Amino acid sequence: MKVTVSAPGKVTLFGEHAVVYGKPALVSAIDRRVHVTVEERSDSSIKVSALDLHIPGLILTFKEGSKDLVVETDYNRIAGAMSYVRKAIELASKHIEKRQGVNVTIRSEMPVGAGLGTSAAIAVGTVAAYTRLLGHELKAEEVARLGHATEFEVQGAASPMDTAISTYGGTIYLRPTRPDPYIERLKISFPLPSIIGYTEREARTGELLKRVRELRKAHPAAVDSILSTIHEIVEEARIALVKGDLVSLGVLMNMNHGQLESLGVSSRRLNDMVYSARSAGAIGSKMTGAGGGGCMIALCPNRIEEVSVAIRVVGGSPIQASLSGTGFRLESVEK
Repeated sequence: MKVTVSAPGKVTLFGEHAVVYGKPALVSAIDRRVHVTVEERSDSSIKVSALDLHIPGLILTFKEGSKDLVVETDYNRIAGAMSYVRKAIELASKHIEKRQGVNVTIRSEMPVGAGLGTSAAIAVGTVAAYTRLLGHELKAEEVARLGHATEFEVQGAASPMDTAISTYGGTIYLRPTRPDPYIERLKISFPLPSIIGYTEREARTGELLKRVRELRKAHPAAVDSILSTIHEIVEEARIALVKGDLVSLGVLMNMNHGQLESLGVSSRRLNDMVYSARSAGAIGSKMTGAGGGGCMIALCPNRIEEVSVAIRVVGGSPIQASLSGTGFRLESVEK
């Protein structure tokens, strides 16, 4: 039997990093997706292939007589994306109290590690496909919870934002309350004419989260003030989104990027794309995601082509993607 599930990537419109500390965020799914195919095996091994991600496959095995997942190779040499597959399978197995050897194939329509939520999409897709293969059709809330737990375990700190949007899709306002986040699906009745710019990452998400954590430890009052300002920006942006006030959204995007710069999570290449986009006519632009390279987003009504050229000129790669895509979905079941 073989099951394929897809899950969307995302762009963080407002609130990244602050959401890790309990502040709200605005995030939208995009129409670029990760496809996870899980096929049952006759033994207890779990083989992961991700050739189109330019990452070597690895073999994961459940130790006989144990619920723990044991890696049969030097895991430190395996690229980061595979960590999410390993942990998602481990947590999903414990949740449904069932284990099965499987072949897992990952295919992505977007760059991995770019700040577009590929790790969350991999986690959500793996949880949903693996449990469906084993006869358990989990509720969306369960998939989101296990996906978040996967990111938290791998990164050491993670908000439920990325896994929530990958699960539910659309555009959401999220507050990371416990035990489950408060999620409000926003009805956006107008297009958000935007372009995404991409450059290679210089630091991983876990490293950037640690950087902010250490900065906050060294300067708690200053960093908490920045996080509170981001909170206020998110609340204003929520109102602007519902009203369709693109001008205010643009101004608030610029402000949000400035706050993220002050936390030290942007990079020179990201800033080059952000400021070049504005020079080319974008009414607002900011990094999106954890930073350290990766992606930015520019709000640019009637200036898509000009902003795309500006991003290329400074060495970035423009990515076309529609916002407010659907959440995770079952693509196929083959017996």
